[in-house]
Amino acid sequence: MKSKRRRAAGQRKTAGLAKRMAAAVLTGAFCAGIWVFPVWADNDTIESLREQIDQAEDLKKATEDAKDATEDNIDNLGEARTSLQGQLDGLTQDLTAISQNLEEIESDIIDKNEEIRQAQEELEEAKATEEAQYEAMKKRLRYLYEDHNQTYFEILANSRGFSDLLNQSLYIEKLHEYDRNMLARYKAQREAVEELEARLEQEKADLDELQAAAVVEKGKITDSVNSTKSGIAGYSDQIAAAQQHADALAEQISQQEEDIAALKKQLEEEIAKSRLARQSSWRDISEVTFTEDDRYLLANLIYCEAGNQPYEGQVAVGAVVINRVLSSVYPNTVSGVIYQYKQFAPVLDGHLALALAENRATESCYRAADEAMSGYTNVGQCVYFRTPIPGLSGIQIGDHIFY
Repeated sequence: MKSKRRRAAGQRKTAGLAKRMAAAVLTGAFCAGIWVFPVWADNDTIESLREQIDQAEDLKKATEDAKDATEDNIDNLGEARTSLQGQLDGLTQDLTAISQNLEEIESDIIDKNEEIRQAQEELEEAKATEEAQYEAMKKRLRYLYEDHNQTYFEILANSRGFSDLLNQSLYIEKLHEYDRNMLARYKAQREAVEELEARLEQEKADLDELQAAAVVEKGKITDSVNSTKSGIAGYSDQIAAAQQHADALAEQISQQEEDIAALKKQLEEEIAKSRLARQSSWRDISEVTFTEDDRYLLANLIYCEAGNQPYEGQVAVGAVVINRVLSSVYPNTVSGVIYQYKQFAPVLDGHLALALAENRATESCYRAADEAMSGYTNVGQCVYFRTPIPGLSGIQIGDHIFY
């Protein structure tokens, strides 16, 4: 008798619900409490996920293209750096050669200065010798002609004979000839030393010019070396930055692959859910008998899942549980549905056990449980709910999406 009264009440509520649904359809008002067939929500969710996967794969392809372009840029920068390194090696060899040449020139200048110093000493000695010879000749002349108060003819006239005359004349002539030869010799020696000094000075001047030119050339090569080193360092910095960017893109691609895999997994789950929903058959609420224990259990689950949500959200959670009871693919009792493995988080984390132990369900939770067990649903035949995530479509009530 009691069961018949419940069935009658359920039938009355179902009839009332049908009227409300008809009115809603006629007015086009889609809001909480309207019957929405789950296949629509599932198809929308599946299509949305597919679009997200396509977008994610397009984004991943763009990221891969950017990574490829960055790696190509790294290769180009590496080639440019290698080219500069080759130039630097050549410049370094040139700098070594010019430095060695400059050292040789500086050594030659030192040697040349020493030769000039020696030539100058020799010149001074030659001049002194020439001067001394000249003074000696003057002394001899004074001795012959002035100191003895004799003239050349007097010497000849005082000769003791022809033979003595010849000897005197020959002696004087030889003496003059010796002096002339010695003066000519010393003069030639002095002139030779002067020519040597002039030649050495010219050679030193030439070496000074070579040294100046080598210093200028060394400066140019040094500037080129420094400029090339700076260029290499610049390329190295660009390569390091590009490599860091490529590594970041690689990490981004890896994350995108994970996101795509997660979306594909979610898509598979949604397809499975949709397939399961199509395969399921539904009982009428009048075919189910609920006990007070079912009411107590459902009210406390509603408290755990939606105690902080608006009343419509609490009713929706209760409706999901009852929809599963009515579906052929889930357990056919409230307790069987709620305690099905890994279906409701409060069961797994122990919150439901605590709520049941202390009967934490509020009056609105019990009222929502009563409405759900009477056959009323504001989420159609939805059998899932969760917090919103991208790509998931359905009926949003409060902080939950029902689908």
